[in-house]
Amino acid sequence: MNSPTPIFDNFDTLDNPFHQKVFHIASFFGRKEAILAADTDYEFSLKFLYSYIGSSATFSAYRRELERLLQWSWFVRKLPITGLKREDIEAYVKFARNPPAAWIGLKNVARFKQIGGDRKPNPDWRPYVVSINKELVRAGITPTIEQYELSQSALKATFSVLSSFFGYLIQEGVVEANPVALIRQKSKFIQKEQTQKPIRRISNLQWDFLKELAQELAEQNPVKYERSLFILNCLFGMYLRISEVVADERSTPTMGDFQRDMDGNWWFHVTGKGNKNRIVTVSDEMLNALKRYRQFLNLPVLPVSGERTPLVAKTTGRGAVTSTRQIRSLLQELFDQAYEKMVKEGFADDSQDLRSATAHWLRHTGISEDVKIRPREHVRDDAGHASMATTDKYIDSDLRERHASGRRKKL
Repeated sequence: MNSPTPIFDNFDTLDNPFHQKVFHIASFFGRKEAILAADTDYEFSLKFLYSYIGSSATFSAYRRELERLLQWSWFVRKLPITGLKREDIEAYVKFARNPPAAWIGLKNVARFKQIGGDRKPNPDWRPYVVSINKELVRAGITPTIEQYELSQSALKATFSVLSSFFGYLIQEGVVEANPVALIRQKSKFIQKEQTQKPIRRISNLQWDFLKELAQELAEQNPVKYERSLFILNCLFGMYLRISEVVADERSTPTMGDFQRDMDGNWWFHVTGKGNKNRIVTVSDEMLNALKRYRQFLNLPVLPVSGERTPLVAKTTGRGAVTSTRQIRSLLQELFDQAYEKMVKEGFADDSQDLRSATAHWLRHTGISEDVKIRPREHVRDDAGHASMATTDKYIDSDLRERHASGRRKKL
C-alpha cells in the first residue's frame, strides 16, 4: 500500500474556507481512484478545522484525526466520509490500531515544505508515528515500525474528535446520523480502568535537588539560567502549563498579568486550556521569585498595571518566547543535571524518575503538594480544573494507606 500524502497544512497557511465557493480535491486522486463527494468531505473538513484556529494545539489534534480518517475512507474504504456507517467506523478503528507499514513513520515531520514560493507535500510524512519514551532513546534504542501502538488515550481522542466532527456534519445537514455515537460497545476498543493511574510527578527529594541546582546555576551564570529558574518556579508554584507561559494565537503572557487586588494580594491572570481565563494565587515565595527575575532584567521590583514586558522573553531578538519546545529544552537540561547531581551525591536509587520527567510533571507536583495542605476547591480554581473530580486525582493518601496496610501480608 502506498504512503499517503498530507491533506491539511498549518492553520496559518489556510485561507478562510467560508469565503471559498469552490472546493477541489482531485489532485489527491489518480484517475481511477476519484471518490464521489470527496469535494464535500474536503469542504466541511476545512470549515470544521478552521473553527479551531484559535488554539494551535486543538487545531493540530483535530487535523490529525480528520486527516487519518479521510486517508482511510478515500483510499482504503473507497467511500466518502459522509457515507460512512457505524460498521465502517469500527473497521477504521481496527485499521488505526494496526495500520500498514507504509502509513507509519519513525519521527514527526512537517506535513508540507516551503520550496521556492510554494508549499509542497513532504514525502516523509506519515499519518501514524512510532513513539518511544526518553529513557529508551537514551539507552540507544531506536524506534522501529514494529513498535507502533495506538495508546488508550489516543483511541479515546479518536472517538471524541470524530464524534464532534460528525455532530458538526449533522448540524450542517450533510449527514443524518453520527456513526461514532452509534457504536454502543466502545468497551471492546477502550479498556476501563478499575483504579486511577498515579499522577506522574517528581518526589519531594527530587524537587529539592532540582530547585537547589537551578538556583546554583543562576548564581553562576545568570544570563543563561535566571530565566530557566523563573520558568521552573512558575510551573511548580502556580501550576502553569508550558502553553501558558509562551505567546501564541490566544494570548501573550506579560508581566502585567501579575496584578494586585484591593487587599494587597497578588494574582496571576492567565488564558488557559480551552481559552478559559482564570486567576492564580501568587504565594509569597512565588512573589519573591518574580522579584528576583525582574531585578535580573533591570526592571522595577514589581510589575505595574498594564506592563507589556513579556513574561518569558527571548534572549536574542525581541518579544516573547513562542516555542513550547524551547521551554521543554531549557527544563530538560535542568532535569538531566539534577539527575547527575543526585547520582553523584549518593542518591542514585532516588533519582530515576528524573530520567523520564517532563515539564508537565512540575505542574502535577505543585498540585499534588498543595492539595495536601490547602482547601481542595482553592487548588481546583488555581489549577483551572473543570471539576473537583480532576483535583481529587492528585490526592494519593488513599494509595499510601492502602499500601501500608498490605505491606505485611503473609504468604
